[in-house]
Amino acid sequence: MQDHLAAVLAAVGPVAPLDVVLHDATGCVLAADVVAPRDVPDVAVAARDGYAVLAHDTSGGGSAGPPALPVAHDVHAGDAPGLRHVPGTAVLVASGAPLPLGADAVVPVEETDRGSARVHLQRAAVPGQHVRGAGADVRAGDVVLTAGTRLGARQVALAAAMGRGRLPVHPTPRVVILSVGDELVEPTAAGRPGAVFEADGHALESAVRDAGAVPVRVGIVPDDRATLREAVEDQLVRADLLLLTGGLSELAQDTVKDVLGPLGAVRLDQVAMTPGLRHGFGTLGAVGRDDERRVPVLALPGHPVAAQVAFEVFVRPALRSMAGHVEVFRPSVTAVATAGWISPPGLRQFVPVQVVGSPDEGYRLTPLGDAGAPSTTALAHANALAVVGEQELTVHPGQPVPCLVLEG
Repeated sequence: MQDHLAAVLAAVGPVAPLDVVLHDATGCVLAADVVAPRDVPDVAVAARDGYAVLAHDTSGGGSAGPPALPVAHDVHAGDAPGLRHVPGTAVLVASGAPLPLGADAVVPVEETDRGSARVHLQRAAVPGQHVRGAGADVRAGDVVLTAGTRLGARQVALAAAMGRGRLPVHPTPRVVILSVGDELVEPTAAGRPGAVFEADGHALESAVRDAGAVPVRVGIVPDDRATLREAVEDQLVRADLLLLTGGLSELAQDTVKDVLGPLGAVRLDQVAMTPGLRHGFGTLGAVGRDDERRVPVLALPGHPVAAQVAFEVFVRPALRSMAGHVEVFRPSVTAVATAGWISPPGLRQFVPVQVVGSPDEGYRLTPLGDAGAPSTTALAHANALAVVGEQELTVHPGQPVPCLVLEG
């Protein structure tokens, strides 16, 4: 299983960076450091609405308190810096406005009588009060955002404050999803004898979106070689990754192996895991052609639980890697089993469980449904997958078991 995962991660890699406008960067991963081009703020500015003064001028007045100062000027946010402060006066300043040269403090308006020609101060000022010095936030040359950072509102705001209207990012991967099988019908369709409601595509569409990628669900494709080949070839142009479910058995009517093989370098493996043994992986495009884009493809088992487990183990880390994330795996915890179960020899077993507890008190897990044949019902109520090693034949009550956490 580890070999299969390593091969998948080695083949995908981050999607080639693109330079995008800020509103398209949200949710993407930064592809290069963002460096401050200048100090922020680039000059000293007022941190409060008030009066810019020389603190020394406010310390006189004796028992009567600070002296009243004539208001010589007013400065607004956005005004050009360079106004010189005249000693013995005050300048009315707005928050964010450049501090007059020579002033060293701002007295908030609420600590004055709000005079427009002459202002009375309630107390003496202290040098530096309510002043943001040049470079107080960022110094020119500082790295303010590092490559690999996922961009949200706060990071986009910082980039904008640096004057960056565009950012280099790893684009969100586009994942095309095809469900293969003559037996499948959409959940909205009337059932027919022998039909199976198509669950894989809907589950994977949601899982892809949850992983931060863009799903494109094509729908159901029948077990017909020509139809499946046409569907795959049509979707390659818009896919960063192609995801198929079903059609993987070695019976004659299952066509995925026959269709994918001629389209690229694809292998079908018996992966030592349960649920789900047979998996396909490779790249599609003209074999041996370096000038044609190669599209990774993963073929998953058709059973809904096996498909979702395979997504968590193989596909989700691949999508996170393609999007440029540094952390590609789900968090894990070790929990103590409240009940035991049997595990098949030689296979890594993934069992839907409910995990409760905390880091301080420890965690406990309860298996859901039949551990040997997990159901969609059990998986729907699970918040983790217990992972039992290939050499373990039995999980005993009280035994600690590593768990892959599916949700908070």
